[in-house]
Amino acid sequence: MRRREFIGLVGGAAAWPFAAAAQAPERIVTIGYLGTSNARQWTEGVGREFQEGLRDLGYIEGKNLRFELRYADGDDSRLPALASELAALNVDVIVTHSSGVRAARQATSTIPIVAASAGDIVASGLASSLAHPGGNITGLTYFAPELLAKRLQMLKDIAPSLARAGLLLHRTELRSNHTIEVVRVAAEALKVELFVIEASGREEYESAFATCDEKRIGGLVSSDNTPSATAAIAALAATRRLPTLGSLELAKNGGLAGYGVDFAPMYRRAAFFVDRILEGADPGDLPIEQATKFRTIVNLKTAKAIGIDIPPLLLAGADEVIE
Repeated sequence: MRRREFIGLVGGAAAWPFAAAAQAPERIVTIGYLGTSNARQWTEGVGREFQEGLRDLGYIEGKNLRFELRYADGDDSRLPALASELAALNVDVIVTHSSGVRAARQATSTIPIVAASAGDIVASGLASSLAHPGGNITGLTYFAPELLAKRLQMLKDIAPSLARAGLLLHRTELRSNHTIEVVRVAAEALKVELFVIEASGREEYESAFATCDEKRIGGLVSSDNTPSATAAIAALAATRRLPTLGSLELAKNGGLAGYGVDFAPMYRRAAFFVDRILEGADPGDLPIEQATKFRTIVNLKTAKAIGIDIPPLLLAGADEVIE
């Protein structure tokens, strides 16, 4: 064999491992999504923002990414079983929100969990601190207690004669004395008697509003842990002509007004946390970020229907007015 042919043969053989590596299939990561609402939230709502955030970082479904999707369809009692399903599949990361965060944490202490949006993760005992979460949960949070207190203040501004107000909370939120205490302090300052009302599923909202009737409540503040029930809450409030403030979605679905977090950028930002974790970062070392963008929506159509005059100052400061 000529020397030139021998060198070519050896050189070609040496390149084989590199060629094989270049042709090796890209690793496919699996993200488990635990949604409290339905598939529409994933395909048309904030879930789409999350998917677009992943695409911006190079994660393409069908190429290097697959999803395991689980929806509670508004029934939070289903969340623990759905979270356990995702944990049993040993997905790379679980992404969830609101009451799904606690359900996911109860299902696994090892699989990383990214909260796309959750009310005060630290106060609820799911993380040690914002700077150093310390467990398997990281992501984005907002100060839910203070948000509810702000909604109560707005309710009082809209209805100055308000003497009794209801605070509609999800069962998981009742575990946080901090949330109730913050809103109660605000109520005392406003000279409003506060009634805490629990409702954790669609079938419970009818009884929750019956409690409002029984207690002669003049206005209602709703938490963000009711994303799939905003239309039902708004409808029940409308039939009673009960001023109701809650999330931005509540206002869009017929509630009187909404003040809250713009969740879309939070879900897009959640993709960053997923990427860091997939690159090897420990969720316990990734600082939890706080929401910084808040919006106000006033539903003038609802206000007119129930005979409420929105203060001009509040109307002028609204980011969106539905007429």
